[in-house]
Amino acid sequence: MKARLITLLSLFTAVAFAHEGVELGPNKGRILEFSKNETMHGEVIVKGDKFHIALLDKDKKPVAMDKQTLTATTGERDKPVKLAVEKDAKGFVVPVVKAGEWLILQYKNSPDAKAVTARLEYNTSTCEECKKAEWLCECKPAAEKK
Repeated sequence: MKARLITLLSLFTAVAFAHEGVELGPNKGRILEFSKNETMHGEVIVKGDKFHIALLDKDKKPVAMDKQTLTATTGERDKPVKLAVEKDAKGFVVPVVKAGEWLILQYKNSPDAKAVTARLEYNTSTCEECKKAEWLCECKPAAEKK
């Protein structure tokens, strides 16, 4: 009985604290998918109190800014908070959300295009293995390590 309980607790602990590495871009920022076919990406980095979201093509090369739009929200599902989005030469600039909150981005390649939604949990706790913030964790999933 004790052995079974210890096994169950060990399994629960592994699942509860497991995390998977995320895809990082050329500037070591988090890659988010802004298309259904992986032809457009957003690379999210933090500078000061702002998220900077650079647009990248399928080869992770910079994309020229033109008619693209981005909407950003955070907060509770029943009380979402819309964030101010600014455009710059490389992409978009959005205020950083509080640690542990979700950043929900809706990207459009053109005004008449259908929006693609990307989500990022801004988990700032430090990964024990790679020593980076969890939202930028480079660790491979346990399945890939074997």
